[in-house]
Amino acid sequence: MEKNEPIHVVKLGRIRATIWENRSEETDEVWHTAVPSRLYKKDNQWKDATTFRRDELPIASKAMDMAHSWILQREVELKRAAENAA
Repeated sequence: MEKNEPIHVVKLGRIRATIWENRSEETDEVWHTAVPSRLYKKDNQWKDATTFRRDELPIASKAMDMAHSWILQREVELKRAAENAA
């Protein structure tokens, strides 16, 4: 089984929005998902959390807003590529 990699990551300090591109095998439809996370260090190892402290919420919100903008641009690019291929 092949490991999927995110298509893009928005990073604002220790806050991230990881963007995944998904494709339907039956219809070749493409859709995107975004996952917010926060990096923290425990026992000298970096880990991810999906919870945020009060002061991190505006940063997480901004990262998700930036992910939204990136996804919109990606969808425009995919549509143009499909139109040019037709």
